[in-house]
Amino acid sequence: MKRSALTTAVKMALTGAVAGSLVACGGGGSGSSDSGSAASTGTSVGPVSGFGSVYVNGTRFETNGSVSSDDGIEREGQLEKGMILKVRGSWGDDGQGRADRLDYDDSVRGRLQSATWNEVEGTGTLQVAGQDILVDGQTVFKGATPETLAAASANTYKVRISAWRLQDGSFRASFVGAKLIGSGFDDFDDFNEVEIEGAIAGLDTQSQTFEINGITVDYQSAEFDDDLERDDLTNGLIVEVEGYIDGNGVLIAEEIDDEDDLFGDDDDVEIAGAISGDYDSSARQFQLNGITVQVTGSTEFDDGLGEDDLSDGLLVKVEGNFRSGVLVAEEIEPRDGDAELDGRIESRNGSDLVVSGVRVMLTSNTLIENDDDDDDDDNIVLRTQDIESLMVGDFVEIEGLQRLADGGYLEAITIEREDGDDDDYQMEGRVTAINDNSITVLGLTLGRGDADFSGIQVGQEVEIDYLRNIGGDYIVVDIEDDD
Repeated sequence: MKRSALTTAVKMALTGAVAGSLVACGGGGSGSSDSGSAASTGTSVGPVSGFGSVYVNGTRFETNGSVSSDDGIEREGQLEKGMILKVRGSWGDDGQGRADRLDYDDSVRGRLQSATWNEVEGTGTLQVAGQDILVDGQTVFKGATPETLAAASANTYKVRISAWRLQDGSFRASFVGAKLIGSGFDDFDDFNEVEIEGAIAGLDTQSQTFEINGITVDYQSAEFDDDLERDDLTNGLIVEVEGYIDGNGVLIAEEIDDEDDLFGDDDDVEIAGAISGDYDSSARQFQLNGITVQVTGSTEFDDGLGEDDLSDGLLVKVEGNFRSGVLVAEEIEPRDGDAELDGRIESRNGSDLVVSGVRVMLTSNTLIENDDDDDDDDNIVLRTQDIESLMVGDFVEIEGLQRLADGGYLEAITIEREDGDDDDYQMEGRVTAINDNSITVLGLTLGRGDADFSGIQVGQEVEIDYLRNIGGDYIVVDIEDDD
């Protein structure tokens, strides 16, 4: 069983980071349901978790099928799960919304220089155009698996990455799309070969160069987009740079743009991302995707998250109101899992599964990874098909949130089918009950068998290998402290 992706991602950063009605999306457009119960109007930013229309931050947004992007994506059918999308529109408490505009922008794009992947821990790294990218159990890979990328030679693949930028300039990836160079699809579409973003450092206006995360950028021939002018460049300014890397490893900039304003003043906001930097407990503020988030006495923390838990690299969802350049948080909830399960689907009733004895609930936030590796445009899988594709007998790997209500269950954040050829199961979670003969984790009570329970207490994080015997009982094979 891999350890918590959050724990490992934070360590790496420090060392180097269904409900609602569903309708079909036809011909690149979307359904026509009315979001008449919409209570919020503004901007929602987060990874795509499903289609038919587009699911972002737990809301099914009805769209007109078009996407605004400088990176070759023009249609909803070209989007992929995990891509971080900016949705301008309205949404309601019923999980339904209407999108007036969809915006997508790559965070990093270029040739893959190197990659690592630890299958046991479910974490790894990529380096692209000199940029360090962290990948984990919530990263969606398209076109190549993380194992394939880790084994590939340098400059074999070109990748596009949608990610959250961390304080040290590295990224935590939500989506990695890969294509073999020379395959006929290595350009993705007709746009610049390389894209990076980050803070300007070492600006030299005479030579017209600066650095972003250690890579030198030559902007002598660059065009400047929107309201940004050449004379506006200054150290610390966050910019996006597109161009190509020359034989000396210098990024020759062809286009430079400053970071777009995510929100308008007095916007209602939903945003998911990784906290960048330490939490300022005196000001009660933290940085999320370049936005200052203000915690107040009215801020509600959900799912066991507390103000003291806010830390660099933590993946959260924030809802609130954008005022004078600051997002005033009304609600903050974790989007990193605190529990995991590897097992076989035993039954399914809509979005309610039983996996190796554990009740698993799917929500509109759940990312269901399918087996479709076809990279053709408009080959999206609808949310209804996602759920229906989960079959009794499938072996799945789940990361989620441990819930204590209703006897205990696992709320899935990600669920992925795996090749499981045996009935040895694994779980990771908090102990809710224990005695000499049994232990309860994730709502499932397991017999002790030959396992040693000494030192195990209620509330402790444990990792359990278990099986189901011929009598139908679940028995612990091995148990370890995971705190």
